[in-house]
Amino acid sequence: MNLKEKIFDALHKVKDPEINTVSILELGMLEEIEISEEAVSIKLLPTFMGCPALEVIERNVAEAVLGTAGTRRVEVKFIHHPPWTSDRITENGRQRLKEFGISPPPNHISETGEWEAECPFCGSIYTTMENLFGPAACRSILYCRSCRNPFEALKPYPR
Repeated sequence: MNLKEKIFDALHKVKDPEINTVSILELGMLEEIEISEEAVSIKLLPTFMGCPALEVIERNVAEAVLGTAGTRRVEVKFIHHPPWTSDRITENGRQRLKEFGISPPPNHISETGEWEAECPFCGSIYTTMENLFGPAACRSILYCRSCRNPFEALKPYPR
C-alpha cells in the first residue's frame, strides 16, 4: 500500500464527532491531499459554515494521518471553495446516517425549496417537520406519521 492509500485508509477511520457511524470521507469532506517530502497537506470542506466540530475534526485528522506519514508534518486546512453540498455524501455515508437514526438529505428539492425526508426507521415519506432547527445547525427535527417516531434529518444544502 502506498502512502496516499494509507492516508485514505486513516481518513476513513476519522468519524464525524457528532455522528460516529459516518466518516469524513463518506460525508464528502475531503477535497485534496498533497504529499511532499516535508509535509502532508489535507484540504477539507466543512459541511456548513460555523460548524463547532471543526477543531475536533482537524485534530483527529492530523493525529490519524501523522501515524501513517512518518516524519512528515501534517497540515489540515478547511477551505470553502468549492462549497460543500449534500450531494457529496456517498451512498455508504447515506446508509451510515440512517443507521445512526438520521435521515440523509433528500435527493429532490422542489422549486419552492420544500423537501421531503424519508424516515430512517421505516422508510416512509409520510413525515412532517416539527422544527427546522435541530440539535445542530445542519439538522432538523421531523416526525414520521407511519411509525410514529421522531427523528432528525440532515438539511439539504445547495446544489
